[in-house]
Amino acid sequence: MILLHDPRTRRRRLGVAAAAAGLLSALLTAGPAVATPDPGDAPAKPREVSKSAQAEARQAIAGGDIPAQDAIVHSANIEHLANVPKDALPGTNSDLAFQGKYAFAGNYDGFRVFDISNPKAPKTVAQVLCPGSQNDVSVSGDLLFLSTDSSRSDSSCNSTTQPATEKSSWEGMKVFDISDKRNPKYVAAVETACGSHTHTLVPERRNVYIYVSSYSPSAAYPDCQPPHDGISIIKVPRSAPEEAAVIDFPVLFPGEGPDGGGNPGAPTNPGVSKTTGCHDITVLPSKDLAAGACMGDGILFSIADPERPKVIDRVQDNVNFAFWHSATFNQKANKVVFTDELGGGGAPTCNAEIGPDRGADGIYDIVGKGDRRKLVFRSYFKIPRHQADTENCVAHNGSLIPVKGKDLMVQAWYQGGVSVWDFTDSSRPKEIAYFERGPLSTENLVTGGSWSAYYYNGYIYSNDMAKGFDVLKLDDRRTDPAQRVHLRELNVQTQPDYFD
Repeated sequence: MILLHDPRTRRRRLGVAAAAAGLLSALLTAGPAVATPDPGDAPAKPREVSKSAQAEARQAIAGGDIPAQDAIVHSANIEHLANVPKDALPGTNSDLAFQGKYAFAGNYDGFRVFDISNPKAPKTVAQVLCPGSQNDVSVSGDLLFLSTDSSRSDSSCNSTTQPATEKSSWEGMKVFDISDKRNPKYVAAVETACGSHTHTLVPERRNVYIYVSSYSPSAAYPDCQPPHDGISIIKVPRSAPEEAAVIDFPVLFPGEGPDGGGNPGAPTNPGVSKTTGCHDITVLPSKDLAAGACMGDGILFSIADPERPKVIDRVQDNVNFAFWHSATFNQKANKVVFTDELGGGGAPTCNAEIGPDRGADGIYDIVGKGDRRKLVFRSYFKIPRHQADTENCVAHNGSLIPVKGKDLMVQAWYQGGVSVWDFTDSSRPKEIAYFERGPLSTENLVTGGSWSAYYYNGYIYSNDMAKGFDVLKLDDRRTDPAQRVHLRELNVQTQPDYFD
């Protein structure tokens, strides 16, 4: 185990190969969807980088600026407790959810259930084969929900890939009964327009509402027609989940024309994704609030009536944000952290060429009251460690670390690893801990790294796309109070009131 205590040295010393700029430019021009692994099939194929970039990666390893290939490094206040490699599901690992002593890990080939009662030795209790991108997962009571955002031959777990141009193709939400964690049962499927890239639960006593985020419509897709400027809302009766159905498609970006009223993207805003739906939504039910990361737009909306969400404010960043990816509220609901997934998660954006303000987090204060609340930009945060140009690295999924009076967050950065950072001062965020592996390759750009890193009941759990399920332990006086907070259930996109 190697410990690196001064990440600032790495930021100063690691350069950027000029030849890699052409590859990155091509990736960013292509847009986020191109960089994602082929839905439900195989990971994206490795892409060879320039000889100079290969040489620079090897030189950086030799000089100690980045970890050696597959080596693990971390700050002194983090301990790596466990790693569970992929097993029966060889696909790309994706999102995580938690309930009691169980963790549920999405994978492009299905999902896996872990018993985490002993975080030092997680045990697999079930692996469910059910292919489909991204298989983002969430749980509520006896129900598990799985997103399918790839065109399939039907809604079954035996489906095969099929072109989205065929009317018979299916994509959307799947529902499982997990009352027996060792034997999940598939009970329902709901087709949604443009599939379900991600989803967010708004749970109530009798029903679970699901906000389904999807994007990139095409006139050639019978079930994904433009304009696609809203979200699908599914209502799932807990007592009869087989009756789950879409109840509405509220328009979040009203406007005239075939593309609705979202960010027009290029050429009006070069380098910015055109808004054709949302990528991810986070709800804060205790405050009746939601924040949407919607490609070219960030939005704040009220969910006082979960069947009729109402947009309160909308912001754009046409200078440094390419793709609004996800959102996280602080506990007081007076801040939102939005992430920019520059390059779609498949590009090397943690380098000097890109800089500290792109592919980063944007911190916004929420000012005002009621429907007059506004999102006000304060600053950017990005990990202070440069990565090799063979490593995909950009801001990705994270969660709050519940400490009263502080705004602390743990976050995944793909091959940039896991970062713990403090944004109590919105204008001066700072990293306080980190964990990462060395590059998967020094010759090819191979997608991998932490997809999701979440804090749950005293530990950090990370789902590494390639390396499997990791458990980390923080030992830091700034985060230690969080160990007193215990939840019965956690879906990060449905943020709890940690102190209620």
